[in-house]
Amino acid sequence: MISPFLVLAIGTCLTNCLVPEKEKDPKYWREQAQQTLKNALRLQTLNTNVAKNVIMFLGDGMGVSTVTAARILKGQLHHNPGEETRLEMDKFPYVALSKTYNTNAQVPDSAGTATAYLCGVKANEGTVGVSAATQRSQCNTTQGNEVTSILRWAKDAGKSVGIVTTTRVNHATPSASYAHSADRDWYSDNEMPPEALSQGCKDIAYQLMHNVKDIEVIMGGGRKYMFPKNRTDVEYELDEKARGTRLDGLNLIDIWKSFKPKHKHSHYVWNRTDLLALDPHTVDYLLGLFEPGDMQYELNRNNVTDPSLSEMVEMAIKILNKNPKGFFLLVEGGRIDHGHHEGKAKQALHEAVEMDQAIGQAGAMTSVEDTLTVVTADHSHVFTFGGYTPRGNSIFGLAPMVSDTDKKPFTAILYGNGPGYKVVGGERENVSMVDYAHNNYQAQSAVPLRHETHGGEDVAVFAKGPMAHLLHGVHEQNYIPHVMAYAACIGANRDHCASASSSSSPAPGPLLLLLALLPLGSLF
Repeated sequence: MISPFLVLAIGTCLTNCLVPEKEKDPKYWREQAQQTLKNALRLQTLNTNVAKNVIMFLGDGMGVSTVTAARILKGQLHHNPGEETRLEMDKFPYVALSKTYNTNAQVPDSAGTATAYLCGVKANEGTVGVSAATQRSQCNTTQGNEVTSILRWAKDAGKSVGIVTTTRVNHATPSASYAHSADRDWYSDNEMPPEALSQGCKDIAYQLMHNVKDIEVIMGGGRKYMFPKNRTDVEYELDEKARGTRLDGLNLIDIWKSFKPKHKHSHYVWNRTDLLALDPHTVDYLLGLFEPGDMQYELNRNNVTDPSLSEMVEMAIKILNKNPKGFFLLVEGGRIDHGHHEGKAKQALHEAVEMDQAIGQAGAMTSVEDTLTVVTADHSHVFTFGGYTPRGNSIFGLAPMVSDTDKKPFTAILYGNGPGYKVVGGERENVSMVDYAHNNYQAQSAVPLRHETHGGEDVAVFAKGPMAHLLHGVHEQNYIPHVMAYAACIGANRDHCASASSSSSPAPGPLLLLLALLPLGSLF
């Protein structure tokens, strides 16, 4: 029998032993709050510069619960309790909420949402770069309903542009920046139905090479969609699933090279070693395809063949930064979403921490004076953590009590649905009998599904730099690219901008011009 004194001691320790000494002093919290207040008051001086550069970080599936759990994980990886840690995005001065629904879906997918936050219009689930007049998988509803993205607006304004992702470069998120497709799954012509091909629709990989031919930087996975069917992969020679998929026999890498001017330096790389060996000062165009499909999870990454997201972002900015007119860069931490779909919270959260590292890398290489940085998600997941865990509890650990119903322990992290649903002997699995700290452990879920689903709640939008204050409150998701374009004086909404000869700040509005022309006495 456990002594009641031992129980009392354990309870006391849970509430006191894990509290850092400085946090026991009210002065610590008051000074922290006062410093935060001073920082907030400084934001009354708005940054209304023109954004020479725009960087958008998209954490696919990075809902608010994922952000919080990633914050704790980041701290614990540095041997701290974790809850007090600050993510790079936590340091951004402006935060908004984005309503993520698709035009035909309460709980959205990554394609319709990408069309919203890149093209500025909401769209149907499963479609990219087209309006809601296009029906999914119906090729003949595409023509005339194409919508362009902020990547195209930036390119038309003379800026350099780049795409960096941990998924396939023709996956839902990146494809909305350059493609117009009735179906997000038309990666190559091999995945398209015969009627779509006969009606003239093109696959997404083909559109990547043809729609915006002078994208300066493209990095991610997706090699197999660029090569003729059954072409052996350069890295996985014996893997049939890694072989080329194209039915039209095209080698899109060769086509990409052929489009580049002879006097420019174009480089195609497929491994980390070759990427890091490049001199960005001598690279005009870069295509890096590091896996046949999606890139490996960060926890599984081969650091000889596959670069990290941070390394890709660093190289991208070095190349894009050479343009005196600035750049637009889309960066996707795309496998946060995949980890959640598989119920593998550890994989998902490590992906989120790596994306936060990439955000810090970009911040160190740019200035808030001329670079607008936006961090957001396309949608959330039915991912949560709870169970009255004490301070510093491993984010992948157990709750401190057992269920008062089935008397079994449970992990803090749980999913509303997904592959982690398990019944053993007619009862919920006892998680203390399995390795719940394993990289690929699938957290328990309430409803059995082969793939966990997205969540429908709003997601956060973090912003810093010129015009970042325009992201505030609760917005429709399609508002985001309009803010980025306004800040950078690109796209259709440029009435507020200075003449082409000015590059420092927007022109004064009509009211300010009128006041400047009036005699001082007439104002009173």
